[in-house]
Amino acid sequence: MSDKLTYKDSGVDIHAGYETVKLIKNYVKKTYTKGVVSDIGGFGSLFAIDKNEYDEPVLVSGTDGVGTKLMIAFKTDIHDTIGEDAVAMCVNDVICQGAKPLFFLDYIATGKLDPNKASDIVKGVANGCIKAGAALIGGETAEMPGLYSEGEYDIAGFCVGIVDKKKIIDGSNIVEGDILIGIPSSGIHSNGYSLVRKVFFEHKSYDVNEYVEELGSTLGEALMVPTRIYPELILDLISKFEIKGMSNITGGGFYENIPRMFPDGITADIDTKDINVLPIFKLMQREGNIDIDEMYSTFNMGIGMVMAVSAEVAENLISYLNEKNENPVIIGKTIKREGELKICHK
Repeated sequence: MSDKLTYKDSGVDIHAGYETVKLIKNYVKKTYTKGVVSDIGGFGSLFAIDKNEYDEPVLVSGTDGVGTKLMIAFKTDIHDTIGEDAVAMCVNDVICQGAKPLFFLDYIATGKLDPNKASDIVKGVANGCIKAGAALIGGETAEMPGLYSEGEYDIAGFCVGIVDKKKIIDGSNIVEGDILIGIPSSGIHSNGYSLVRKVFFEHKSYDVNEYVEELGSTLGEALMVPTRIYPELILDLISKFEIKGMSNITGGGFYENIPRMFPDGITADIDTKDINVLPIFKLMQREGNIDIDEMYSTFNMGIGMVMAVSAEVAENLISYLNEKNENPVIIGKTIKREGELKICHK
C-alpha cells in the first residue's frame, strides 16, 4: 500500500499558519479603534461607521504593495518595517482626498511560512496602522510552495478611509498663482527600487552591510528606512487651513504625481533650489551618473507630500508647520498652461 500523502507533504504547513495567528494577535489588537466590530479569525472583517460624525460619508479606498524594496529586505534580513511601508503606500494615497483612514487589510504570500518572520512583517503593519490611526481588521497569509523562492515573500495592502462629501479634496478649485508646499520625506520611501538596485548592486557592487560615511549608516539601513506616514499631520492641517489639492510623491516622482491634483488647463513651475535633497539621493545620482531630471521623474528627492494652497494661506501654513518642526519648502506655483511641469534646477 502506498504512503498516505498530507497537505504538509506538498509544502503547506497549516500548523505554521496557526502559530502565525497566535504570534500576531497582540500586534493586531493594538490597532483597534472604536469602529472595529469583529475580532481576528473571522471570515469577514466588520467595521461600524459613526453616522453622527458625517453628513454625507464617502468611502475612499487605496491599494498598493512595496515593490522591489522587498529584495532589499531579503538582503538585509530586516522584516519588521516592510509592513509599515505597505500601510504608508495606501494611507498616503487616501489622505490626498482628505479622507481619514479607517481600516487596513494586508495580504502576505510566501513559499514556506516562517511564523516568526510573518510576525515581524505584521508587527510592521500594525505599527503603520497605529501611526495612520487605522485599524488592522483583517488579512491573509498564503503559503504557496513552488511559486516563491526560499525565504522570499510578497506583501500588499488595502485601506479604506472616509470623508464628508463636501470636504473632499479634489483639486478642482486650484487656480493660477496657488503655492505648492512640499513636506519632507523620510527617505526613498517605496518607489524606484529597481533603479536603486541597478545602481548599488549591479553597477557598483555595494554590500548592504557596508557602512557609508555620508549616509551615517550601512547602505542597507538607509535603503530600508520606512515610508513616512502622513495622515495624522495632514488631518490636522485640513482642520485648520484650506488645502486645495495634495499629491503623494510615489513612483513617477514630481513629473507624474504633482499634476494629478491639477484641474485641466493648470500646471506648475517648480524650483528645486530650496529642497533638502537627502544624502541617499545624492549618493545614488553620483554613483549611477543619473541625469537630474531622471532623478526627479523617479524619486521623491526628499519631498514626500505636496500641497496646493492659495498665496494668502501659504504664509500661515508654513509658519504652523515650522512650529511643528516640519521644515516645509515652497517648491513652486501653479500657472495656466497646457502640458507637463517645468522644473528648474539651480
